Amino acid sequence: MIDHIEEAPWLTCGNCGNNGATGPTAAYSDTLGIATPSEDGSATQFTLAATVPFTNGYFYQKHTPINTQIAALTYEFDLYIPTGSESLPQAIEFECQQVLNGWVYNFSWQALYTGNVWRIFDYGLKRWDATGVALTHFTPGTWHHIMAEYHNDANAHTVIHDALTVDGVRTPVNITHNAFFSGAANNGFINAVQLDSNSTAAAYSLYVDKMKVTYQQ
Repeated sequence: MIDHIEEAPWLTCGNCGNNGATGPTAAYSDTLGIATPSEDGSATQFTLAATVPFTNGYFYQKHTPINTQIAALTYEFDLYIPTGSESLPQAIEFECQQVLNGWVYNFSWQALYTGNVWRIFDYGLKRWDATGVALTHFTPGTWHHIMAEYHNDANAHTVIHDALTVDGVRTPVNITHNAFFSGAANNGFINAVQLDSNSTAAAYSLYVDKMKVTYQQ
C-alpha cells in the first residue's frame, strides 16, 4: 500500500492533458500541506486557472514499478470542492497507470460534470466511454470519499474496471478495455489527478486528502 500520497511532491507535464497534448497550456498548480480544509491537518490543493476553454491541468506521481500483473488495484481518496466552485469543472479525472513489458494498462475515471455521468478512458482508442453510472455533482464544502477498483490481465493484455464507490455506495461496472502496446523499454507505475476547464475557462480549486493506492499481485 502507498498511503497519504497526496503529501508527496507532484509532477506535471504542460499540456499533456489536452487533446493530443497540443494547443494552449493552462496555468495550474498544487499546494501541499493545506491545514484548512483538511481531515488530518495536511491536504493538497489543486488549482486550475485556464484562459482558454477546455484546457487542463495534469498532476502525477511516479512510484516503484509493479513488475507483474495486478490481481487487485484500489485508488482511493477524499475530495473537497469549495463553495462557489461546485459547478465550475468541466470534468475531474483520476487514474493509475502501469507500464509492463511495453504494454500500457490505464486505470482511469472521469467525473463529467457537463454530462452528469462517470466515464472511463480507452487508452488504446484514445476516447472516453460512458459507463452508465450517473454522476451526482459533489456537494460543496464537505468531504467525499471516492474509491475505484481495478485489475488487469497481462496475458490477454486487458484492463478491467471492477467498481466505483462514491460516499459508500459501490457500483460494480466490470468493463474491459484492451491495453496499449507502446514498446516502452522500462516498466513504470504512476497515479494522477486532472482538472478540466469548462466552456468559459472558469478557474477553480479542489482539495484531496487521505489518498492511497493499494494493490495485490
